[in-house]
Amino acid sequence: MSTSSERREIVIVGGGIIGCCSAYYLTRHPSFDPSRHSVTLIEATEIAGGASGKAGGLLALWAYPSSIVPLSYKLHAELAKEHNGKDRWGYREVNCGQLIIDGRRLPEKKEQSGGKSEESVSLQKRSAAALEKLKSARVPKDLDWIEPELVRGYESMSDPGETAQVHPYLFTTSIAKLAEESGAKITLGSVTGINYSEDAVQSVTYTDKKTGESQTISATDVIVAAGPWTRTVLPEAPITATRAHSVVIRPQQPVSAYTLFTNIALPANFDPTKPSRPDVASPEIYARPDATVYACGEGDQTVPLPPTSAEVEVDEVRCQEIINQVGSISDRLRNGEICARQACYLPNVAAARGGPMIGHTGTKGLYLAAGHTCWGIQNAPGTGQLISEFVFDGQAKSARIRALDPREYF
Repeated sequence: MSTSSERREIVIVGGGIIGCCSAYYLTRHPSFDPSRHSVTLIEATEIAGGASGKAGGLLALWAYPSSIVPLSYKLHAELAKEHNGKDRWGYREVNCGQLIIDGRRLPEKKEQSGGKSEESVSLQKRSAAALEKLKSARVPKDLDWIEPELVRGYESMSDPGETAQVHPYLFTTSIAKLAEESGAKITLGSVTGINYSEDAVQSVTYTDKKTGESQTISATDVIVAAGPWTRTVLPEAPITATRAHSVVIRPQQPVSAYTLFTNIALPANFDPTKPSRPDVASPEIYARPDATVYACGEGDQTVPLPPTSAEVEVDEVRCQEIINQVGSISDRLRNGEICARQACYLPNVAAARGGPMIGHTGTKGLYLAAGHTCWGIQNAPGTGQLISEFVFDGQAKSARIRALDPREYF
């Protein structure tokens, strides 16, 4: 184990939330001394350019893996308290539930009465029959932006204090800025290689984004946190990529704070322009404190991972399917403004145990922090703190994560 008095040149590959949290916690480790230690984060395109800027942002104590979730969930609350996360990145506790519901065919809209759209009517003003249906389905009264006559069942997935959320892009960019303020340097460039000397890292070579020139910087420690792009610098890493599409909708009126895992029964000929059989869709819906709603669909692997996050291909048809599905259960969403249609790639670990992989590799000074699947935002603070411990203390201290050891595969 290296002592903190030694000169340390720490390089982080990847400017998503894992890399940014690693930079943040490295600069806040008790042993960090800016006179002897440098932290450089190298990002190919832009901070939060990939999944970290396009995720849902759900935080949950029942997330995966259980070895780091409690630590990371606690750190999220501490970060929000210390840095005004409520205003800076939308941190708040949120309700979470599973919704079983029937979807309406696309042309069908609820009739307006008295010149007012049903959209502006809260649950408290709905008919007695509608209220009774919601009560029997155990739907909370403030979940008033879902059409009551369509609901078949609702089940809460958390007790108070067990689920929260952040705005992923704002969270990631804020943490990056805080890391910079504490001494980290952010460089835009594509890493082309990690260089070794006698089984230890020696330097990192990258192509500068602005000049296009190749640069090499010395390194005593390298943390690879490149998400789905991990194999571009560590070809032996068992990290694969899954594309995920999402949309952001701004309802005409704000909606209550719920994250919903849905099971929507779509009728035959759901879209009249495309004859179809009955089907089931499962989009996830996240109300956000900035008066928008985020919704995402199932992943796909039809398009290979592109060289950078800037080149991710967005399938407009898949985005429209999500819009149609969530609009089929809510007039607020159906009549809202579409603010974004987007796609990103999630990093998976191609191993039976799943991910993520956090810690030492078989090479001195080389660490891996990747494979967080859809729980990267949730588990980033915990991962960042653990990486800081691996670098400065030689081992994880805040959580027992032997099952996440990358050395089983390196």
